[in-house]
Amino acid sequence: MGKKVLVIGASGQIGSELVLTLRSRIGNMNVIASDLKPLPSGSNLNEGPFEVLDVLDNQALLNVVNKYNVTEVYLLAALLSATAEENPMFAWKLNMEGLFNVLNLAKDKIIQKIFWPSSIAVFGPTSPKNNTPQHTIMEPTTVYGISKLVGERWCEYYYNKYNVDVRSIRYPGLISYGSLPGGGTTDYAVDVFHKAKANEKFTCFLSKDTTLPMMYMDDAIRATIDLMNAESSSLSVRSSYNIAALSFSPEQIYNEIHHILPSFEIEYKPDFRQAIADSWPSSIDDEIARKDWGWCADYNLKELCETMIKNI
Repeated sequence: MGKKVLVIGASGQIGSELVLTLRSRIGNMNVIASDLKPLPSGSNLNEGPFEVLDVLDNQALLNVVNKYNVTEVYLLAALLSATAEENPMFAWKLNMEGLFNVLNLAKDKIIQKIFWPSSIAVFGPTSPKNNTPQHTIMEPTTVYGISKLVGERWCEYYYNKYNVDVRSIRYPGLISYGSLPGGGTTDYAVDVFHKAKANEKFTCFLSKDTTLPMMYMDDAIRATIDLMNAESSSLSVRSSYNIAALSFSPEQIYNEIHHILPSFEIEYKPDFRQAIADSWPSSIDDEIARKDWGWCADYNLKELCETMIKNI
């Protein structure tokens, strides 16, 4: 039997592009997209199987897995950092119970492999700010970061205790023209391009010098699939891998856009998301990912900005 992949949370920022890339590689019918709501009629996810699915409904999840003989699950359904702060109890429920439902499918040998995303939100104000290492102090201050840190520990536990083949990446802020911002603290770096293309002044909710790790979506998708395709024996991390690409501030990305669109204006009005950003690293050390599975980013800031402005 060939590989059959289920992507949970397929309509989100990562999922929508991951599904298309996976389908281009292994075939439309071998990648099942799923989300809480039906797809709109014009969605490009309609070119392959789609299921309305709540990952918290364990029986519904099992039914979909059995219906398609799913072998691998990419679990992307989650509440992101800023959104989770507004509804912490539901964020905890979704981010944790969804993970357990999928981990237990692998524990029971119903599926073979899992991808689950973590985040730089697992780090906190006591973590080293620059070149944050793979193994370090981790005291997150947001419900999103807390749930991701606990999820990492459970992933490693299921690998050690039950030999569950679960793989994970600590995503930095992700930038894409394929979807709108989804409630993350780093999403200013997506919204800024939409405002620039619309010739509207951009109000940034972070201060101009807040430097955070970022990544262009194509690099993130490639990292995700490369990690899933890596030989299990080469992987030394079963919690979640640090990966890095770019680090920049709102002022730096504004300056790069301003070179291309000279009339673009920005103002800074930091809100509650500033405290979240201040608790996160400025840059990430990803030496172990490079060593274990050959990770290396392709896009620099200039290329990212040119690509975003061209395609939005």
